[in-house]
Amino acid sequence: MITSTANEKVKLAKMLQGAAKIRRKEGLIVLEGVRLVRDALLTNHLPAFLLITASFHDEAITLMMQEKRIELLEVTDEVMTHISDTRQPQGILGVFPLPPPNLPPHPAHLLILDSIRDPGNLGTILRTAAAAGVDSVLLSPTCADAFAPKVLRSGMGAHFRVPLASLSWENIQSYCSGKSVYIADGAGETRYDAVNWAGEWALIIGSEAHGAGDAAQTLATHRIRIPMAADTESLNAAVAAAVILFEAVKHP
Repeated sequence: MITSTANEKVKLAKMLQGAAKIRRKEGLIVLEGVRLVRDALLTNHLPAFLLITASFHDEAITLMMQEKRIELLEVTDEVMTHISDTRQPQGILGVFPLPPPNLPPHPAHLLILDSIRDPGNLGTILRTAAAAGVDSVLLSPTCADAFAPKVLRSGMGAHFRVPLASLSWENIQSYCSGKSVYIADGAGETRYDAVNWAGEWALIIGSEAHGAGDAAQTLATHRIRIPMAADTESLNAAVAAAVILFEAVKHP
């Protein structure tokens, strides 16, 4: 039973929760709660270590951990609360290796996110991209950290179901070579549901507040819009991504 917040594993988990530079330096992330830990295990991502409280009980998770011979370290409720990024910890938390990008060499359907800084929005968009069957997701240098705690929780396992990477605009442009590149723009000349989505494409979603930046605008070959009523100025970035993606993937 780990009872002290000065324990080295506890200190590491706490630091990983709070700083992207620590996550990048150590090559580790924290997954908190049954859903995230289960999704990681199901996709054969094994933890460096798992922390649980005495009150944690989940037969499916416990069985998976036994089958994979994962060592469990028991901590007090106070220690778990100290590490946790949530108000009501679920009693399980794991430190896992940072998932490698594993981008497919020739993606047919690609999502590019530019300056999506809100962690909740970013996680929701990743979850939507995974559900829509996008081949990969690229994040511009001005996006929030994809592996921040709130992004991971909002993604609900999407980080283990869709390849994603943070890249420079030069590398993003290279990866999009030969594709039609659409950018969501309230002043776009073409409705999103009038686009011929057959073939290979990339979709750029920019920030709700400021739109996509100059690099994204330069990369785009087509500007598309979602028609809106009642003088609505814009949609939430995650909502716009969902509307367009599920229309696009209807056309193989």
